[in-house]
Amino acid sequence: MSDQQIRAAGASVPAGTRPGDWAEAAASAAPRPSFLRILWATDFSACSEAALHFALAVARRYGSHIYLTHIIRPESFEFVVPEAVTAMLEQSRREAEQQMAGLLVTGRLRGVSHQVLIATGDLWPVLSRLVREHDIDLIVLGTHGRTGVRKLLLGSVAQEVFRQAPCPVLTVGPKVHGQAESEPRRILYSTNFSPASAYSARYALSLAREHGAQLTFLHVAEEADLLPPESRARLVESVSKQLRELVPAGEAWLEPELAVEFGSAAEGILKAADQYQAELIVMGVRRPTTLFGRTASGTAYDVVCRSGCPVLTVPGEPTAKA
Repeated sequence: MSDQQIRAAGASVPAGTRPGDWAEAAASAAPRPSFLRILWATDFSACSEAALHFALAVARRYGSHIYLTHIIRPESFEFVVPEAVTAMLEQSRREAEQQMAGLLVTGRLRGVSHQVLIATGDLWPVLSRLVREHDIDLIVLGTHGRTGVRKLLLGSVAQEVFRQAPCPVLTVGPKVHGQAESEPRRILYSTNFSPASAYSARYALSLAREHGAQLTFLHVAEEADLLPPESRARLVESVSKQLRELVPAGEAWLEPELAVEFGSAAEGILKAADQYQAELIVMGVRRPTTLFGRTASGTAYDVVCRSGCPVLTVPGEPTAKA
């Protein structure tokens, strides 16, 4: 099949891309990932607690400094009489300090360089400022998904973070089980051959190398369900070749599994994650798009909410820092 036919069938190869160009871009799109400074954002919920286990696992592996961060949101007191707001904000800060102190005395951060940050304001503007001020390499957070009480990292707020963050975000969704601070042994990298996924490819490759993990390359052909069997077979062969080209020269040790799914992107990623027993999903994310003035959810958010393992989302556009 030609590149044009592949695009028509659902393999989103950028228009005008010659064979091998995308793989070359993926190999050179980003520097080797660095996770020296991690920001763990917490609302002291069970989801945030689960995310801490993964933040500590990364910190111990990479010798990271971790910022234990809680943001007090004034909007939580929007129905409180103005003269009482100041006192309630102070009370919230004292409670947050007590929660952080309780965490520190458990000894869970023993051997990990860390610092507590407690701030007040709207979540994303404050987080964005902290990311810039502390030169953050990775944000780690937990999300309740689409349901739950109104707390710091309720679904739509977590989505705002990983769609706008200038650095990768490791999100632990409500269906992630287990608290072991172990390293991922199986990593699923999902690509739609867009610039966003090209930038995230280097992270998947580096993480697999760093952890000695089995890596699976996945592409979901979203518009190929109605193809006859022989056309599907040709599509799988062509896409598999492009996936194989993602392995950089000199990385002979890497023998990735290649997977092609059909149907919706989120369903295909979740199906492959289950089939290959992924312990980490890596995928690129685009900058926010709007529909009738509201931010569209996108595939990444659906995957985060339903995945049984953490999801590392990597912004598709290199930042000034990178």
